[in-house]
Amino acid sequence: MNGVNKTLYIPLYGKAKVSKKNIILKDPTAEHIWAQESFPLKGKSKSKWLAYYMGMRAWVFDEWLRGMMRKNPEAAVLHIGCGMDSRIHRVGNEGRWYDIDFADVIKERKKYYEETDTYHMVASDARDTAYLSNISGTDAIVVLEGISMYLKPEELEQLLVDLSSHFTSIHILMDCYTTKAAKASKHKNPINDVGVTVVYGLDEPTKLSENVRKSNCKIHNFKFIKEHNMTPEEKINELKGLEKFIFRRLFAGKFSKSLYRMYEFEK
Repeated sequence: MNGVNKTLYIPLYGKAKVSKKNIILKDPTAEHIWAQESFPLKGKSKSKWLAYYMGMRAWVFDEWLRGMMRKNPEAAVLHIGCGMDSRIHRVGNEGRWYDIDFADVIKERKKYYEETDTYHMVASDARDTAYLSNISGTDAIVVLEGISMYLKPEELEQLLVDLSSHFTSIHILMDCYTTKAAKASKHKNPINDVGVTVVYGLDEPTKLSENVRKSNCKIHNFKFIKEHNMTPEEKINELKGLEKFIFRRLFAGKFSKSLYRMYEFEK
């Protein structure tokens, strides 16, 4: 795998670690895959603090997705940049679900997951949305976890344009670096440990939604909905003592939010 693809091992490790400790997120599939793969992470990428953060981030995405699936039972679920994530197991699937990632990631993924009539794995670069022609229906729920920062601003915008043009109704949740974080990431980011140094940030979600609307008259009602909290208090409270104090100060305060955000959009 190349550098960007190797970043999938960082959240995989984090989810496996918190699951094994029985805090934040229960993910036996991540535990199993990590035990089999044992990719040699080092430095900050194997930090317990990052593991807690990855677990909380995944939990927030899961909770949002569960709610959206209840409200939109006919919608297709698209998890773009799925890596080895087991969200399909954690959330459950009663409709159509598509896990999408690079071909070599999907090849690795198929060692641990099996397709069904309703669950599909799609080998594709996130920027090449030709696969949408094979997804029927008018409604979609899209998870973009840990992917926006690897797309140039114009590539991210085009991805949102393509998705929103294809579906009549769409709900999207994605996490983003700020431009401040993107600039600092060349030397101060756990992804450096797997060889990635170039990432991109987003500071104005409203401006992004405006650009998407301007690009295509079919998506005039695409809009930014709100920002989500990636470190909910109920999950921080699962930590104990000094760990809880340090995590709240370093990963859940103003400094953390100056680097990393989570945004919801819909059409």
